[in-house]
Amino acid sequence: MPPAIGILALQGAVDLHAIALSRLGLEAVLVRTPAQLDTVDALILPGGESSAMSKLLVINGLLEPLRARLHVGMPALGTCAGMILLATGVLDGRPDQQSFSAIDIDVRRNAFGRQNDSFETDLELAAIGEAPIHAVFIRAPVVERTGPEVEVLATIDDGRPVACRQGGVIVTSFHPELADDLRVHQLFLAGVAA
Repeated sequence: MPPAIGILALQGAVDLHAIALSRLGLEAVLVRTPAQLDTVDALILPGGESSAMSKLLVINGLLEPLRARLHVGMPALGTCAGMILLATGVLDGRPDQQSFSAIDIDVRRNAFGRQNDSFETDLELAAIGEAPIHAVFIRAPVVERTGPEVEVLATIDDGRPVACRQGGVIVTSFHPELADDLRVHQLFLAGVAA
């Protein structure tokens, strides 16, 4: 039986991740409550607005249950705002913003500028093969510090990390769900299966 993959469905690009999983033959579990979280083996934290998601985690009673699951090793994929939520430090977050410390990185929100500074580029990401991946950056964060256990999977032109992995947690500054390329999701699922 395949693992149950959840998508944090409070806000953000939930449907696009669900479509990506469907294309890989999996039906996503949309997670909005602690009871739904209990049914999944791994979780995708989508792009969206990280401070809004942080507030909704508290309102929906998911903050502490999710923190507990992540701290005992539940695999997770965080894209854009999901990266911010999974980080150890958020350098320019709101004072009440929560993060899970599931990966030993510090991130800077909106590191590339405002919405009109969003961009697309091709990145080398050796963990998914030789062909570059088309990456869509929308008000994206960037990694400012990586801990010793963190593997940098991809960097942007100036050498700053935009994709990292530590154990079963993978984070990207960009939105793999917006490209017609399933390799980041496949990499995540391979880690879940392992």
